[in-house]
Amino acid sequence: MNRSKVVAIITGAISVILALAYLLLVQLLDFRGEMQPAPLSQLPPPAEITQS
Repeated sequence: MNRSKVVAIITGAISVILALAYLLLVQLLDFRGEMQPAPLSQLPPPAEITQS
């Protein structure tokens, strides 16, 4: 019974650490500002479809 409590506490601590790391990562990515689309000059030309 004692070992299962320790495993549960360690698993919970790891879960909380991962959740906090995820929230920190999301905040850092969101802090960069609004995402801008790529300039049209950087996109490859569209493929042409021909019918024969």
